[in-house]
Amino acid sequence: MLHIPVLLEESIDFLIQDKNGSYIDCTFGRGGHSKLILNKISSKGFLSSFDKDPDAFKFSQDFKEKNFKSFHDSFKNLDKYFKTESVNGIIYDLGTCSTHLDEPDRGFSFNKDGPLDMRFNNSDGITVAEWLEKAPKKEITEILYKYGDEKHGKLIADVIDKERKNKSIKTTLGLAEIIQKNYPEKTKKIHPATKSFQAFRIFINKEIEEFEKSLQISKEILKRGGVIVTIAFHSIEDNIIKNFFKPSSINYPKDIPLNNKLEKSFKCIAKKIRPSEDEVNSNPRSRSAIMRVFEKI
Repeated sequence: MLHIPVLLEESIDFLIQDKNGSYIDCTFGRGGHSKLILNKISSKGFLSSFDKDPDAFKFSQDFKEKNFKSFHDSFKNLDKYFKTESVNGIIYDLGTCSTHLDEPDRGFSFNKDGPLDMRFNNSDGITVAEWLEKAPKKEITEILYKYGDEKHGKLIADVIDKERKNKSIKTTLGLAEIIQKNYPEKTKKIHPATKSFQAFRIFINKEIEEFEKSLQISKEILKRGGVIVTIAFHSIEDNIIKNFFKPSSINYPKDIPLNNKLEKSFKCIAKKIRPSEDEVNSNPRSRSAIMRVFEKI
């Protein structure tokens, strides 16, 4: 199954304010946003894409446009490639690429049997299976609460700890079945392992730390009047976005007779845009998406 980008037309309409400008697609995936950006900018415009997934980078090599370049790297390293105030627009589509879920060998899906991996860059770092082998039970519990908002985090950590003493947990279905078998609510619409898989994926890929670092860099490399488009799929990401673009307070020393005021670096030009009913019906994975758009002032 090919990855279907969420809020495609809407996001690119906001992103491109100058057809001759320089743009960054921070999450190339299977190139849906990149393809439309290249269709909308002129031959004088330029697009750079980033993805640390080797499969995504390989896919990007099929793009032959002269005003396009892809990088096999994390978006946390944007400052290696761009100077201060040199970019007109940046887009983050933070959702997991559908191909990750559809390919059992990548180890992201609790519905398909495969190695318990979950790394975006599967040539670097440790897998979820390797981490679960040695992680303290307390750490597993904390990760489930922090990145999955999983209210049964302690219970799940307990059963994982118990199971791994008898046999290593090496497959996606192996982990999913352990969680499902022990989960208190049996009639839930969503799979009991959903939040746990989300939490472990976010943790193993350092998603939150890398996103926060990338936003800081984006603020510096974006030109005044430039736009940042974000598409988030869970509350952790969305809260980071809201807090990052919130005006910051300037505190004057007590001996200076001025009231503290708010310093604004960005203005919000699109707040909490959701996919249409038609889009959700045709692409159910889009249902949780929230798009926000900010302009540097």
